[in-house]
Amino acid sequence: MPDVSLIVSFYNRVDYLRLVVAGLKRQSFQDFEVIIADDGSTSEAVREIEKLSAAVPFEMMHVWQEDHGFRKNKILNKAITVAAGNYLIFIDGDCIPHKEFVREHYSNKAPKTCLTGRRVDLSESLTSQLTPQKIEEGYLETHIISLVIDSIFGKTFDAEQGFYFRSQFLRRIINRKRRGILGSNFSLHKADMLSINGFDERYEEPGIGEDTDIQYRLELSGVRMKSLNNIAIQYHLYHESQKRSGKNLELYTEVKARKQFFTPFGIEKSAY
Repeated sequence: MPDVSLIVSFYNRVDYLRLVVAGLKRQSFQDFEVIIADDGSTSEAVREIEKLSAAVPFEMMHVWQEDHGFRKNKILNKAITVAAGNYLIFIDGDCIPHKEFVREHYSNKAPKTCLTGRRVDLSESLTSQLTPQKIEEGYLETHIISLVIDSIFGKTFDAEQGFYFRSQFLRRIINRKRRGILGSNFSLHKADMLSINGFDERYEEPGIGEDTDIQYRLELSGVRMKSLNNIAIQYHLYHESQKRSGKNLELYTEVKARKQFFTPFGIEKSAY
């Protein structure tokens, strides 16, 4: 049984998921299971996921819920409950992992510690050029200069996050500043996530609920944040930004006023 469960949030973009899976197939550390946390994709997308699952060297599980709008936190909680691993890594279905991504998250784990990385935001042009074969051949890692050039003359952002540093000295220098959780790139012990009752399912829009809220409650529970900048790297595929209202911010303000790390609206439901 693998000690690592890698949870991938997903909704309909099978073309992007193929690229993500290609990145997972070439990981230097392979002792992990993958759980696709599907927020209500179509039956056609589900069939494609089944095909993908049959062609990977690791166990890939698919958990699904009906499409009733953005309910990412709810399906993530469901994925946590079925995860076999004692250590959880969270990514999004539009983020391709660097070859050393899983190994770095796992080898840097520590008690009461949440690891958080960053990502390169690829332009629409670069995203359109990618294929599963290119990813398996390490295209993004060997063409880092192309990413930098596109960040200067094109629309790739944060290309500097794509430089992978092996030097412990450079790692310490780069990560002296504490950084917060990015919902598409963080990891922690399953027990620490269960101690806060997982994600608050009242958040039903992108942002805050899958990262800022989680960080706030984890820190209240005694879990510290540790940055893996230029260590646990991923490449974010281009897409239009999702619309957001102020509802999540209002909810987060309420959460902070309560000052309780355990949410009654998470994995286990309780009266409030």
